[in-house]
Amino acid sequence: MKQLKFKNNASKITAFFFLITILLTPFVVVNAGERGVLMQFGKVQKTVIGEGLHIIIPIVNTVKKISVKIQKQEIPTEASSKDLQDIFIDVALNWHVIPEETNIMFQEIGDEKDIIDKIINPAIEEIIKAVVANYKAEEIVTRRAELKAIFDATLTARLSEYHVAVDDISLVSVKFSEKFSAAVEAKQIAEQDAKRADFIALKAAKKAEAQINLAKGEAEINRLLRDSLTNDILARQVIEKWDGKLPLVITKDTPKFLNLNEILKLK
Repeated sequence: MKQLKFKNNASKITAFFFLITILLTPFVVVNAGERGVLMQFGKVQKTVIGEGLHIIIPIVNTVKKISVKIQKQEIPTEASSKDLQDIFIDVALNWHVIPEETNIMFQEIGDEKDIIDKIINPAIEEIIKAVVANYKAEEIVTRRAELKAIFDATLTARLSEYHVAVDDISLVSVKFSEKFSAAVEAKQIAEQDAKRADFIALKAAKKAEAQINLAKGEAEINRLLRDSLTNDILARQVIEKWDGKLPLVITKDTPKFLNLNEILKLK
């Protein structure tokens, strides 16, 4: 009997302290970078609680704290290009809950984890597939900035419908299948070889052209010299270089000195 009475007293004491605890804690603290979703008997209210200390009615009111800080989400995605090549893109998204819409977001979607699982991840995968499908595989690299801008604008519009703001999007890495990468590498090597062959051919052509021009120049010089070497000029050059001695020629009749005019064949 005493034991039963003791248990009843213990239960009453526990209930009393529990009630006191509830009655003495009519406050809630919303930390920096958070917003509080005020609920009355579980029903979301229109008021969004800001940072600081707030008075609430115990039991009647409860508060769900939601972070409105910038959060980072990295998502690996896979898509097919316009020419049916497999493209693997790692996306890094910085996002945050729109503070003044925290209560609506929580009412419609849930907490931060629900936003990522139900909204952000599916939206990124869907948009990546849709955007990449409009580009050929090589264009994914050459027009990467354009692709990012389209993806940014599309995702921003999509997430704003769910009370989420996009701060930044980065295409961390873009990869292709091993088969396509090998084909691209082979094409680049072939293009480099072709450019090298063109350069060698052009160099040879320039060298041949230079030799032809040199030969033409030498021929023109010889022609000009030939046209300019008259008998008078030749005679003067011979006289300028003559040492004053006439060559002696021995004939069958008698030795004689050659006449200068005979040497130059002057008439």
